Amino acid sequence: MPQHLTVDEVHNLAKSILVKHGCSDGHADAVADTVSAAERDHAHSHGLFRIPGYVESLTASVVDGNAVPVINELTPIIQQVDGKNCFAPLALKAGKDALVRAAKQFGMAAMPLIGVHHFSALWKETEMFAEEGLAAMAFTAYMPTVAPAGGSKPFYGTNPMSFAWPRKNGLPMVFDQASAAMAKGEVMLAERDGHTLPPGVGITADGTPTTDPSEVLKGCILPFGGYKGASIALMIELLVGPLIGEASSVEAAKRHGSVGGPPQGGELVLAFDPEKFGNADGWADDAESLFDSLLSIDGTRLPGARRQSHREDSLQSGVDVNDGLMEQLNKLLDS
Repeated sequence: MPQHLTVDEVHNLAKSILVKHGCSDGHADAVADTVSAAERDHAHSHGLFRIPGYVESLTASVVDGNAVPVINELTPIIQQVDGKNCFAPLALKAGKDALVRAAKQFGMAAMPLIGVHHFSALWKETEMFAEEGLAAMAFTAYMPTVAPAGGSKPFYGTNPMSFAWPRKNGLPMVFDQASAAMAKGEVMLAERDGHTLPPGVGITADGTPTTDPSEVLKGCILPFGGYKGASIALMIELLVGPLIGEASSVEAAKRHGSVGGPPQGGELVLAFDPEKFGNADGWADDAESLFDSLLSIDGTRLPGARRQSHREDSLQSGVDVNDGLMEQLNKLLDS
């Protein structure tokens, strides 16, 4: 039977495990924030399910649990954060205020993150800027997991991107999607829970289409929409690799080797102040009009709405945690 936890208990459990295995208090708190938010929103593939991978990175000394990120102002609108080998949530927390200030002063700003290990949900990282009244985009890569269009071997990471739009009278509109047909974490959950995958998600190691998640993990995931998803994956590789002086997915894999957890790589966050683009008095109402038109069509919803719909219930009633995962987490806590 699943174990029932409050969202605060999820946070405390994640933080305690990370501190136990070498994270500073602040570092562990930043990661636990993202983990508990994912569980709260039922984004389980990026919640407690990720904690063993975080721990493996710490115990193998791939990640510096005591890292202190450094902000470098490359230009007034480019605020670089050097994570010094930390998990990405800590670097984002360190650089948030600098990016918000720059975007509100100049209308738009960028925050390249280097020397970070990204293993968390990307939607939280754009939503936190939308909560400050900014539109935001974020991109990151991983290690070769997705075949290029026409290919049958992994080359791109799942390479997610997220976009958040602020709303004056409600939660931000946020989406977070891989350039792959399915996020790797979702494939891993399907394998754990004994589920098959929809057709078109992935192929075996010899290039045969399959719905078996175990075979897809041995082979590779396909890009969504064929060459369209592959082109977006390539764009993201360039934005978080060559553009900011970090590793591509291929280079990250060579550097990371067979160690578990996330590789060192880059992330790029862009922020825009809607008040500065020529429609200061109308942008919010115009967006709501667009949303209303969309929602007038039967069967539609705003991106992220289903995930956000779980929040209030989770905060009041808690969340269920897979019993096998809970056993694994308790062992990590006691080890």
